[in-house]
Amino acid sequence: MPAEPIAPPSVAADEAGGRRLRRLVTVLALAAVLPALYLPGLVHDFFDLKIYMRAMDWWAAGHPLYDYVQPDRVQGELYFTYPPLSALLLAPFALLPLGVTIAVFTVLTVVGLVATTRWLVEPVVARHRLPRLFTLTVAVLLVLAVESTRETITFGQINMLLVVLILADLLFAVPRGRRWAGVGVGLATALKLYPGIFVVYLLATRRWREAGVASATAAAATLLAAAVAPADSWRFWTHELWATDRVGRTDYTGNQSLFGLLSRFTAPAEPDRALWLALVAVVAGYGLWRAARAARSGDALTGLTLTGLVGGLVSPITWTHHIYWFVPAVVALADAALDADPTASGGGRRRRLTGLAVLTSALIIYGVVSFQDWGVAPVHTDSPGEFLVRNTYVLLSLVLLVALPVAPPRRRSPRRSPHPVRAAQKSHQLDRPVE
Repeated sequence: MPAEPIAPPSVAADEAGGRRLRRLVTVLALAAVLPALYLPGLVHDFFDLKIYMRAMDWWAAGHPLYDYVQPDRVQGELYFTYPPLSALLLAPFALLPLGVTIAVFTVLTVVGLVATTRWLVEPVVARHRLPRLFTLTVAVLLVLAVESTRETITFGQINMLLVVLILADLLFAVPRGRRWAGVGVGLATALKLYPGIFVVYLLATRRWREAGVASATAAAATLLAAAVAPADSWRFWTHELWATDRVGRTDYTGNQSLFGLLSRFTAPAEPDRALWLALVAVVAGYGLWRAARAARSGDALTGLTLTGLVGGLVSPITWTHHIYWFVPAVVALADAALDADPTASGGGRRRRLTGLAVLTSALIIYGVVSFQDWGVAPVHTDSPGEFLVRNTYVLLSLVLLVALPVAPPRRRSPRRSPHPVRAAQKSHQLDRPVE
């Protein structure tokens, strides 16, 4: 057979230069869009962080922590609702000037975002031999564009700390069988309760030791807080935890849970609790069943993503800044699309997965509250269009519970697998083509 023609060096150089230019334009275009996406959220003015700091000042002055309350035009009244351990974590920040605290929270959130995005994306980059710096940069910019990230930053929330703890545990410590596996999930649960769904996930995947470590860590951290603040701890665990009226209006569109969906049907009345519990049982049972199957097959990413989506659905209150779990869902979809056979036999699957990844990205970037004014009064859902718009994340979560694919065997790893990022990089180095 005749040898294939080799492109002259000048042509190859022009092609490389063209690729670099296109990548630079893409990065600059994404970066240029970010200010417009963050503009509506500037009105939040770190509202939640300011509540935390005022509550810490109130507590430091000798008042009961959970007596702190302030009025709000949408929710009526707002309280400090986190467990006592979170108060111990936040208290030192109240000693700093507010501007310094805001800067520290923002920087730490961005650092956590960059780290977690790298954990999610770098194995995909190495497996599919994608341009590393460009792909990671685009991924970070896209995650910064997502509504849950924007709300976390502009409200001054602590969600990214929880994400770092959970992902470090479930992507690295648990698959590698580390002694400290479960500690991250346990600490996250002690700080903000809803990560407790990941303890259930460990039980569902028969990770008995890790589930025990997570439970023991959460209990130990809670007892430590009780030793420092016994009266406030007793009050929280015996009363405030069960007072759902303290966390805000359940019918508000920002509450993207099953209970929020039902509340928007019945507002201003509360929905039927029996119906809600029945839906919770079905969704949690199915979602955790799929998550456990994925995890036992070695697909930790899909397993933890499905669990996070279940947690958002079954919690009575799931604000938009809680729903980080669409981000790893998009990574899993993109990875599966790249794995799919591009020929006629697998082209349809690749198109479906790519389409779902793009649709999910578009929906979570546009969001449900950033560009819509839902008013302050309880208004029930009364049209199909409004039902879709006001429950976007709930419906998307349900779709992903069914449609999120489990990774093919070559992306799976045994219980004591090597570090996923370094293993993927090593594989990439061994079969990297000559450029």
